[in-house]
Amino acid sequence: MEIGIVGLPNVGKSTLFNALTGSAVAASNFPFTTIEPNVGIVPVRDPRLYQLSEIFQSKKTVPAGVRFVDIAGLVKGASKGEGLGNKFLSHIREVDAIAQVIRCFRDANVVDVTGDLNPIQSLEVIGTELLLADLDQAQKLREKFLGSARSGQKDAKETVALLEKAIDGFNKGVPARRQDLGDAQQRYQFLSGKPLLYVANVGENELEGNPLAQQLIDYAKGEEAEVVVLSAKIESEIAQLPEAERKEFLGSLGLKESGLDRLVHAGQKLLHLMTFFTSGPDESRAWSIPKGTTAVKAAGKIHSDIERGFIRAEIYSYDDIVQYRSEAALKEKGLIRLEGKEYVMKDNDVVYFRFNV
Repeated sequence: MEIGIVGLPNVGKSTLFNALTGSAVAASNFPFTTIEPNVGIVPVRDPRLYQLSEIFQSKKTVPAGVRFVDIAGLVKGASKGEGLGNKFLSHIREVDAIAQVIRCFRDANVVDVTGDLNPIQSLEVIGTELLLADLDQAQKLREKFLGSARSGQKDAKETVALLEKAIDGFNKGVPARRQDLGDAQQRYQFLSGKPLLYVANVGENELEGNPLAQQLIDYAKGEEAEVVVLSAKIESEIAQLPEAERKEFLGSLGLKESGLDRLVHAGQKLLHLMTFFTSGPDESRAWSIPKGTTAVKAAGKIHSDIERGFIRAEIYSYDDIVQYRSEAALKEKGLIRLEGKEYVMKDNDVVYFRFNV
C-alpha cells in the first residue's frame, strides 16, 4: 500500500522525501524538480519489535515499512494540463492515500509559487484540482454507460444514477470522501476520495507556536484529517545522524520522536494498518497488514507457500511475552493459542505459522 506525497511546488516535498528514505532525490529551489515519481519504503520504528529482539536475542531485527511515493508539484490548472498536471494526477490515482505537504515557513530564498503564503489557499488549490479531475472522469464514465442505461440495462442505469450523484457533489465542491459512493470509490479511484493527511512544513525554529500551522490544524478539524507538524530541514539533519545520537538530538529539541516517525505512524493509521510479529533466535520481524486480515492471509504476507500450506497459527500476545520472557513460560501458563485460517489477526499478536506444502 502506498502513500503519495503531494503539494504545490517548493513546499519541501522532495526534502521531506529525502529525509524519509535517505535517498538522493533532487531537491531544488525550482518547481518540477521531481519529474518521475520516486518511491521509497520507510521503516516503522516500533519499540515492541526491539523488545522482542532483546527477549529472543535475535540475530536480525527487521521493521515493517510504509511505502511513500514522491509526486511532482501540482499547480492551479493541473486538471487541464497546466504545469505537468495530467501525468501526475495519474500518479496520484495509483496511490492508496495522500499526504499533502503545505508550506508554513517563510524564506525569501525559496520561491513561493502562490505569491502569498496562505496554507488554506494552498490546500484549496490542490483540493480543487483533484475535484475537477474527478468531475471530468465521472462525466466521461457517465457518457460511457449512458447508452446501455437508456436501453434498459439495470446495472448501467444504477451506475449512471450513482455517477450523476457524484457529478452533482463534485460541482458543489464536495469531495468523494464526503459522498456516500459505496464501492464506486474502489472501482473508479476518485482522487478526492482517497484518505488524506496534512503535513505542515514549518521553519527550523517554529516546531511550536507556528500560526500558519495552527490555521491548518483548525481547518483540518472540519475535514476530519490528521495534521503532522514538522520541519523538513530538521528531519533531514536527524536522518543523517547515527542511531545513538538521534535520541540526544531529539531531546535537545524537546521531542520524544522525530516528525518522520510521527508521519510514518500517521500513515499506518491512515491506511488502517496494524502490526503482527514473528520472533525467534534467528530473526524478529514486524509485519504490517490491513485491519481485519485473517490468519491465512497474514501467512501469505510472509510467503505464498505458507498461505497455501497453512495448518494453524500458534499465537500469543506481545504483552504476555514481555511479562513472562519465554515461550516455555507461556506454554506452562496456557497463554499460547492455536488458531485456524479464519482467525482475525490482532495488533500485538506474536505468531508462528505451521504449514505443509
